Order: sequence, then structure tokens, then C-alpha cells
Amino acid sequence: MYKNLAATLVAACFFLSAAQAQIPAQSPGKLTEPIKAGFVYVSPITEAGWTKQHDEGRKAVEKALGDQVKTTFVADVAEGADAERVIRDLAQQGNQIIFTPSFGYMEPTLKVAKDFPNVKFESVTGFKTAPNVSASNARYYEGRYLAGIAAGRMTKSNVAGYVAGFPIPEVLQGINAFTLGMRSVNPKAIVKVVWLNAWFDPPKEREAAMALFNQDVDVIAFHTGSTAVMAAAQERGKMAVAYHSDMRKIGPDAQIIAVTHQWGEYYTARVKAAMNGSWTSGSVWGGVKDGMIRVGDFGPKVPKNVQDEILAKQKLVGSVKLLPFAGPITDNEGREILPAGQSLSDAQILGMNYLVQGVQGKVSR
Repeated sequence: MYKNLAATLVAACFFLSAAQAQIPAQSPGKLTEPIKAGFVYVSPITEAGWTKQHDEGRKAVEKALGDQVKTTFVADVAEGADAERVIRDLAQQGNQIIFTPSFGYMEPTLKVAKDFPNVKFESVTGFKTAPNVSASNARYYEGRYLAGIAAGRMTKSNVAGYVAGFPIPEVLQGINAFTLGMRSVNPKAIVKVVWLNAWFDPPKEREAAMALFNQDVDVIAFHTGSTAVMAAAQERGKMAVAYHSDMRKIGPDAQIIAVTHQWGEYYTARVKAAMNGSWTSGSVWGGVKDGMIRVGDFGPKVPKNVQDEILAKQKLVGSVKLLPFAGPITDNEGREILPAGQSLSDAQILGMNYLVQGVQGKVSR
């Protein structure tokens, strides 16, 4: 996950689509012994959430490659010095490819990579690369836009809530896309944001959700690492958009839709490439089109016509016929961001530092 606004702005120069990155997907040749792949996780593996999805990606690698691969993971590793120690340890243990899915792991990954030039490193949500370090991330905002349509169709109060970690571009993209999607079908809708300044703090996430429910919010979204917001929505009889994972086990009545991250195909392709010698450094920013982002997992409250509408629009997003950040776009302070007939470039999306019209809240600059 991201933690630094200034650094993220630089990312605009680096990301390509998954198709442009030309990820090798050919079958690996025979090896005398299995390739060793290491994974480092920023939080514990819970039943749903950011880390859960990356661990599902690891399991997909095992399923696809069987006895040709041996995976290892270390969970709940703090960003910074702890991360460097763990990444270095995995390299010393003979892992030939190491996945580090958290923005705060980027610099430690680059540092360790210099000392292990024969090891391949995958910096997930990082943007800096090196000869043996590749970068990747997903267009989460595409799923957020579609989830916003669901929220716009389902709300009765026309007030949505959003529990958010830090006001950095990736999170702002999500809030803005959600709001634009919601208001595309319900122009009266507004979105109230609570900033946590934390990625994973279940008690704080729950408290923020409860506070929003006390302010006429009847549907809520979140950009945090646990299932606490979904659980709060279930408890209060409200609706919620799941993020990272399907959370219907936690909110069987609350969940209306889930925005899920799908890492298995990408991780498997990269391990195969390391096995057959075709691995190269590069930058990937994949979305619905690339199978890295998906919406679905509808809850029982969502009528079939709404489900059909969202799935149809997901196909349009995947074919690039529907762009979440198409004009006109105005920020919530009344400034024109983009006129009608235009769409934001990748550089503009990656450098996003404002909230759109319809969002109640501010971005600290």
C-alpha cells in the first residue's frame, strides 16, 4: 500500500498496462529442483482483505506449478527496517523470486536487490525499478467506479460514507471514482469521508464506520486493511462495498458488491518467467481488462437488473469504452479539473490530489 504522496506523484512516469509489459506466460521448462518463491506481507493473513488477496495469489502459483515451485511467506512485517531484514533473509534462504506487496517495502526491496543481483524481486504497488526489480499495481479505481454505481442504485438516504487510510493518490482515485460512479446514476448523492491515517486498525475502522452511520449514511465503502467496516455495517443493518476480497461471510446481509484484486495470474506468470529465463524488469498497471480487478459477489439485497447493469458496465470498462475519469470533472471546491469530451491521462490519475464534486471532505496539501 502507498504511504508517501510526493513519491507516488513520480509514479506517473513509470506505469504501463499489463498488455504493454508483455508478461511471459509460456510453460516453464523442466528444472532439477523447484524454484523457490518468497512473499512478504504487511499485515496478518485474515479471512479477507489486502494480505488475504496476495496470499491467494501465492496459493494460485502453487496450484498452477505444483511440485515445480516451493513458496514461503512471512506475514505481519512492518514497513522499513523490519521489511529489509525479512526480505534479505528470504534472499539468503535461496528464494529466486521475492514478492513484496506494500508501498513501504519498495525502498527496502531495492536495497536488498543490489546485494542479490541474481534474485528477481516484484515490488507490488512500488514504482521504482532496477535490473532485477519489477514494479506492478492495479487500477483499483475502475472497480470503485462500478461499486459507486451499485451504491447509487441502492441508497435511500443519498448519503454514502467512505473510511479511508491516507489521502494519497491511490486512495483519492478510489474515493473520486466511487463518487463519480454513484452520481452518474444518482446526481443527488454525496459521499462523506473519514480519514484514519492508518491502513490496518480494526477498532479505529469500526469507530469511523459507526460515526458515519450516525450521519445518515446508509451505504459505506472503505480503503483499509481489515473487515471491521463490513462487520459494523452488518451490525447496524446498513449496506457496504467490500474491498480487496469478497466479505459476504462477515456481512452476509450488508455486502452489496465487492471490488476484488486478482493477483494469481500475474504472480504465476512472473514465477514461470523466472523459471524459464524470460523474466525481465518492467512496470505494470493493470485493471479490469487485464483481469487484475473485478467486481461482483453481489449480496441478496441487490436486484438482478442492477447486477446486470453493473456487469454490463464492467465489460465496457474492460474494453476501454467506459472511462471512470471522463469529463466534465469539477473538484469539491468548484474548480474545473476536466472539460466534457476529455479524459484524464494516466499521469493525471496517478498524481491525483483533490476530491471531486459530491465529496464532503478535504485533502491536506
